[in-house]
Amino acid sequence: MNFHTRKWIKPEDLNPNGTLFGGSLLRWIDEEAAIYAIIQLENSHIVTKYISEINFVSTAVQADVIELGIMATKFGRTSLTMCCEVRNKITGNSILTIDEIVFVSVDAHGKPQPHGKTEISYARDRPDHTGYSVNS
Repeated sequence: MNFHTRKWIKPEDLNPNGTLFGGSLLRWIDEEAAIYAIIQLENSHIVTKYISEINFVSTAVQADVIELGIMATKFGRTSLTMCCEVRNKITGNSILTIDEIVFVSVDAHGKPQPHGKTEISYARDRPDHTGYSVNS
């Protein structure tokens, strides 16, 4: 699993208990998973379809640095399934795991459309014909 995104836990990210607010973490995960799906499918027209059980293993507190890991696990005809882990960058302790996050490629009318992808690809290994300028 690749851990590309890091977040520094700030006061505005905390719940009344002084720990990381789960809603903030889920927003960051959804955004990171969407970016991953856009890069893998070479299409910015994607939607979140499904998120499986969210397993909060431990917590984070102010000033912790966490990192989000996303990995593609399955390519469907119109979908991309990923898994996710969030961990503390310093201690390595797992904070959260999600077994399945599913994104679907859609057309201009929001209807599922085939994406034609079957395996993980990396931006560095493909010609830049997407208009995206990304480095894996």
